[in-house]
Amino acid sequence: MEKSRTNKWVQIGSLALGIALLPPLWAVLAPLLGVRPGAVALICAGVYVAAGNQRQKALPMINGFLLGDLWAVLSLWLMAILNFNPQVELYLVLFVFGGMAVVGGENLPRYIYTPAWLCGWAIGLTVMGNLAVTKLGSLPFEIGIAMVVGVIYVGIGVASFQQWLIEKIAKH
Repeated sequence: MEKSRTNKWVQIGSLALGIALLPPLWAVLAPLLGVRPGAVALICAGVYVAAGNQRQKALPMINGFLLGDLWAVLSLWLMAILNFNPQVELYLVLFVFGGMAVVGGENLPRYIYTPAWLCGWAIGLTVMGNLAVTKLGSLPFEIGIAMVVGVIYVGIGVASFQQWLIEKIAKH
């Protein structure tokens, strides 16, 4: 087999092994650690990888996800207070908060990755949207933990494992 095809299969195989080993471990441990929405980590890892799998983007991405989580709580809280027409409330909150997130994130790109903020907000609204604000409990914190785990453990962890495995294979 030619070298470039071999390298391709080493890349694919090492990534497949990393994905097969590490994220399932989180899926098993998350509920034991009290993190109910563990799958949020996989979504956030996917965004991290789609954004280029670059470690220098990890902190701005984490900040964005956590701001999105906060944005979801604030959105739900505001809609509960407004309490007039759910469709109009939703539109107004999405309009105002979406615009504010873009302006905030785009003016601080070194610290906040805007797509992660918007994605984190969507994740938060999806996971918490059917609950009354008074019933959220620790769920926003659990979502935040899963977001951080997604970027660091799944995103960076799988990439680091893959690189380590490729180096070991290259030595033999």
